[in-house]
Amino acid sequence: MAVHIRLQRFGAKKRPYYRIVAADSRAKRDGRFLEQVGAYDPMQDPSAISFKVDRLEYWLSVGATPTKTTASLIRRFRREAPAEQAAAEQAS
Repeated sequence: MAVHIRLQRFGAKKRPYYRIVAADSRAKRDGRFLEQVGAYDPMQDPSAISFKVDRLEYWLSVGATPTKTTASLIRRFRREAPAEQAAAEQAS
């Protein structure tokens, strides 16, 4: 069984919202999944990306392969996350 980390589409027509899930590669796009590891909302300005970092790292460590789009979102999240943490620390 090959596990992929991919997007699962939700939301209304022309108002997409995505869950980022770990799923068997043979499952349908919006079908069964093993675990939800994050969310992506492209309709917000700027786009909102969130991950359960510990679960994402687990799935990557056991060999799950992210799709091209999901890999791009992971890179973007990792690049922006340190800046958000620094801003939160300054606020408190």
